[in-house]
Amino acid sequence: QVQPVESGGGLVQAGGSLRLSCVLSERTFTSYRVAWFRQAPGKEREFVAGTRWNSPHYAASVKGRFTISGDNAKNLVILQMNSLKPEDTAVYYCAAGQDSWASITSPREYEFWGQGTQVTVSS
Repeated sequence: QVQPVESGGGLVQAGGSLRLSCVLSERTFTSYRVAWFRQAPGKEREFVAGTRWNSPHYAASVKGRFTISGDNAKNLVILQMNSLKPEDTAVYYCAAGQDSWASITSPREYEFWGQGTQVTVSS
């Protein structure tokens, strides 16, 4: 089984940066898709950034500001968040699932989920 564990959330001022980390229980970068989702109060969980066949994809709302990367040797996935905005405030989740050509943005395509980490951006 693959069990993501997130860390790195916190409080930051608008325009600042945060680095979220996700550690996987096993090496999955070549066999699984990995993604970050977020969920704000009263809203549905939405796709932020992810990989399919190790190729990165980003939601339009974060493209150019966020970067997803990995360290295969450490079984680690990173979400570097720059130029943060108050609307980025949410609980961020790391997710993993069997790689395929199915939608990369649908939470239903991911079997394994972390517990979430809170990101709060003040104005």
